[in-house]
Amino acid sequence: MSSPYPGAFPPSSAPGGSPNSSSLPQSRTLDPLAFDNVRGLGGSIPGATGDEGSQAGEDNTDGVRAAQRRARTGVDPESIPRVKDATGEKVMESFALFLENFTEQIAFPETPASFNGQNPLPATADESKFYIEQIKAMKEFELTTLYVDFGHLLEREEVLARAIQSQYYRFLPYMRRALQTLVRKYEPTYLYTSTSFSSAPSASSSSLTTRDFNIAFYNLPLTSGIRDLRMDRIGQLISISGTVTRTSEVRPELVSGTFVCEQCKAVIKDVEQQFKYTEPILCQNQTCNNRTNWLLNVEQSKFSDWQKVRIQENANEIPTGSMPRSLDVILRSEIVERAKAGDKCTFTGTFIVVPDVSQLGLPGVNAQMMRENQGGRGDGGVASQGVTGLKALGVRDLQYKTAFLSCMVQGADARAGATDVRGDLEEGEEDQETFLNSLTQQEVDELKNMVNSDNIYQRLVQSIAPTVYGHEIVKKGILLQLMGGVHKQTQEGIHLRGDINVCVVGDPSTSKSQFLKYVCGFLPRAVYTSGKASSAAGLTAAVVRDEESGEFTIEAGALMLADNGICAIDEFDKMDVADQVAIHEAMEQQTISIAKAGIQATLNARTSILAAANPIGGRYNRKMSLRANVAMSAPIMSRFDLFFVVLDECNENVDLHIAQHIVNVHRFRDAAISPEFSTEALQRYIRYARTFSPKLTPSASAVLVEKYRALRQDEGGPGKSNFRITVRQLESMIRLSEAIARANCQDEISPAIVREAYSLLRQSIIHVEQDDISFDDDEALANGGPNGDAQMDAADIAALDAAESSYQAQTSTQTQGQAESSLQAQQVASSGKKKMRITYNRYMEIMNLLVLHLSEIERENGTGVDKEELIQWYLEQKEADFETEEDLEYERELISKALVKLAKDNYLLEIRGDVRDGLVPSSTTDGQEESMESSEGGDKLYYLVHPQVDLSDLSSSIPA
Repeated sequence: MSSPYPGAFPPSSAPGGSPNSSSLPQSRTLDPLAFDNVRGLGGSIPGATGDEGSQAGEDNTDGVRAAQRRARTGVDPESIPRVKDATGEKVMESFALFLENFTEQIAFPETPASFNGQNPLPATADESKFYIEQIKAMKEFELTTLYVDFGHLLEREEVLARAIQSQYYRFLPYMRRALQTLVRKYEPTYLYTSTSFSSAPSASSSSLTTRDFNIAFYNLPLTSGIRDLRMDRIGQLISISGTVTRTSEVRPELVSGTFVCEQCKAVIKDVEQQFKYTEPILCQNQTCNNRTNWLLNVEQSKFSDWQKVRIQENANEIPTGSMPRSLDVILRSEIVERAKAGDKCTFTGTFIVVPDVSQLGLPGVNAQMMRENQGGRGDGGVASQGVTGLKALGVRDLQYKTAFLSCMVQGADARAGATDVRGDLEEGEEDQETFLNSLTQQEVDELKNMVNSDNIYQRLVQSIAPTVYGHEIVKKGILLQLMGGVHKQTQEGIHLRGDINVCVVGDPSTSKSQFLKYVCGFLPRAVYTSGKASSAAGLTAAVVRDEESGEFTIEAGALMLADNGICAIDEFDKMDVADQVAIHEAMEQQTISIAKAGIQATLNARTSILAAANPIGGRYNRKMSLRANVAMSAPIMSRFDLFFVVLDECNENVDLHIAQHIVNVHRFRDAAISPEFSTEALQRYIRYARTFSPKLTPSASAVLVEKYRALRQDEGGPGKSNFRITVRQLESMIRLSEAIARANCQDEISPAIVREAYSLLRQSIIHVEQDDISFDDDEALANGGPNGDAQMDAADIAALDAAESSYQAQTSTQTQGQAESSLQAQQVASSGKKKMRITYNRYMEIMNLLVLHLSEIERENGTGVDKEELIQWYLEQKEADFETEEDLEYERELISKALVKLAKDNYLLEIRGDVRDGLVPSSTTDGQEESMESSEGGDKLYYLVHPQVDLSDLSSSIPA
């Protein structure tokens, strides 16, 4: 292959060339070894093509030998014409013609056959030449890369497109020369690094420094996977897709070097680098035979930006039971820093084979010596030495690996036409206009209809996860998580997160994982992981050693890969506590700090976390608090904005609809699901809604403060999850309000929106359900014992038997009368006495009132309170609630029994006799009987607060 630099050669330099000799089928196949010109060594010259017969072949051989003799006898190698690839020259001419004449107005002509590349249609005055305008823009913005749509090339020049696609690496230098020719024609001053030089060609133009221009193709019709790359694809123009897992820093790469011979000081220019540091083979000076002593002239050498990116197969492309494969992608010049860790990208370029530099890093140390050191037996004989025969023949120990040389980077989802729900641009009007301009007119009209329609918030919720029946409250939370709040930054530089974290806790088979899978499929930048199979380093970031340089680098974890997206963590409760602690910082500060192996860095993890967890024991226990049901610490629970408890309750109507929905989905597939808005429309709407930055109004701020105060008061007191309501929940209400306003495309947050956010937060806080307190059960156990239970059971059984016999047999009126009389007797007995049963909340209210009153008395007098005095004080407090004397007597008996239960539950201390008298010493043998008799004789009962009661928990739950 001929050299790609420095410029176009005159046609006369082709030996024996003719205008008819440029077509490939008529020319003799050229020997690839003939293209071995190494910057001034001349090389062998193929003879003239086909018309001269065998005599031409003999002349060609004689010419080669003569050239070799001239090289040995001191003939100047520069006077020898260089080898020319006729097919490459033809590709260069056709490509330059295509770039110069392409216009967008006839991108889709009605008769494509009417357009011929040799005779292009004449351009009118109104038509703008697409790529010529781009070349002019390159000068304006100081760019060196021309972006070519491969679809344009396929449409106009299909033969040229197929040639470029099949032999891209061969024709790339010629296409770059074609671009250089067009730049010289239309923007001559931009061809050189200094614009002060004259644009006219002159004899001294060879001394000018020429810019290197690059060509980037995009929109190839097919995209391959990493597993599809085989050796037959080397050198072809292809597109591959993958997820970026690691990026290196941008380094300078030596493209073409200028070397100085250290023996004779001769200068050899433009030595092309073959993916590694390449020196000239031989000095051009005929009297100097230097092959090894070279000095690189950095000032006259050409460098470009270089970056290596490690990509991994997308999760949906990995075959069952296979490990994901990785590939190194090389980025150059202006496309560096286009791909970030976590991006799903499409790379366009060619598959190449490069020397494995990691095996060449240590001079004098090869794989054999490393094996000996690792084995620990250097003197083990022939078996430990490996194969050394090739080295004796002069073959160098080179190892090769494959890589991908990319010329273009695109977001995979953006290329496929999907909308990135969370754009990287800052929110604002400019971003909104940019997004609207990127849509078609039909999409803009659809978006306007959605924005202007009524009740759009509820309709959006119904379009979320259409395969899941019900669970509207969870769908609301997921919609608001996709919308997100507004990110803020204080004057001190403190970042206030706007992302919303959601945790779904529920019984088995309640669609928790379905929600996670839906979000990962809906959002382009989403990562799905499982709690038990994830470590702290895998979730945050790992420090690994680079293969080539040996330095420590950072490899992104799940939270970094989901930056500006959502990280879905399933089985969150199965995660180890040490691993849960690792994501504390990422959930609130949205950063990941690392101080390992000499690396101190703070990395961005601006991600929302959607977690799914099972309760302890498998099923949610309503009689326990949320914290007791979930194996999570209080700090990590406070970092979740919303908790959704999904219960598997038996309801005949709900079960019927769920069964019908699931059967229809399995039976009719997509036809059974008909959401109002498609996934693409939903993505566009959310992307548009995220351009709004809602602000709180004064009235909404007042409602927000009032609702937070109500939440704090309701969640105080024992038996309630008071650890849930912190200042973070106030910020959660603000974020939810902003997300609801975004869902409605509003710039201001109204009080109604704050109330909706409050109700959502309120519904996500599951109140602990406790059984009612029944004092009759305690009394029955104290009086009747097991015999009483047996008698009651016998009476119940007899009554039921009598009723059943009367219903079925109806033999005699006497049996029927006995059954009725027994049932009536049981009803009278049960209704004759009012049941002593109160709710758990009423019981806790009584406890709060009594405990606070007793603690106040203790602080003042240091004594307890007599039982009768305490009952009297309580009745006075509740005096307004009594209507009849019966109510008063009922309440007196109720508080008396409540005091006994409070003492049993360790809320109060029950002491007989005055506290100041101390303990009564027991007498000799029958002391127990005497103490019982004395207590029956009239010792008073005094009550004190039990030492284990925390008064600070009670103070916030006093009724106002």
